[in-house]
Amino acid sequence: MEGSITLTIDKFIAVITFSHPVHNSMPGYLLSDLAAHIKKAGENPDVHVIVLSSGGERTFCAGASLDELITITNSEDGKKFFLGFAHVINAMRKCPKIIICRVHGKAIGGGVGIAAAADYCMATNYGTIKLSELALGIGPFVIGPAVERKIGLSAFSQLALNATEWQTANWAKEKGLYQEVFDSIEHLDAYVDELSQRLAATSSSALLALKQALWHDTQHWDQLLDERAGISGRLVITEASQKAIRESKIV
Repeated sequence: MEGSITLTIDKFIAVITFSHPVHNSMPGYLLSDLAAHIKKAGENPDVHVIVLSSGGERTFCAGASLDELITITNSEDGKKFFLGFAHVINAMRKCPKIIICRVHGKAIGGGVGIAAAADYCMATNYGTIKLSELALGIGPFVIGPAVERKIGLSAFSQLALNATEWQTANWAKEKGLYQEVFDSIEHLDAYVDELSQRLAATSSSALLALKQALWHDTQHWDQLLDERAGISGRLVITEASQKAIRESKIV
């Protein structure tokens, strides 16, 4: 299988890095592995903070694997695939450690959802974003709650409905998806290192209490995202969706 997840731990900081040769797109097995690594790091007493990143230099995450979407032929398998994103988002939500997300390049669809589910997200000015799901005949149903929670209903509606238009990293910062935007990967990495080290030295009890406060009123997300995965699973097998996926370019 193509793609990989790595986990390193040093000085109470866990770095989880996912990669895939096709613009860091996410097939089902990679989503499952990512959720498992987040859970594993969260349960480790030697981890105080988690940094979530991806490989390569161009794209942070291109979202769902189009190669896998085109193979789905029934709504049950469709729901199972989209539950992969639900499991990642819920793993990030439930994780007892603060998660910092490092976005070095473009984020599309589910990649935006992953960035939104982080507790603190930083990007370079190459971190443009787009929710392309509607253009594929689906819609950003599973990631929607995480994105809306971060940027509000109006901005989420703009992204969801204008599914072919890119928004700049500075737009994403203005709306609250990114907390910081830097002009280079070097500057991004320097600040990620500085913030993660500072948080790792902070009281773990205080960080846990803050994490729980940041995610209040989301206890229903297990059921909500399951229901949303069902919607996407039904839509992805329609003729219109399959045609759009076949004709789509990933970035």
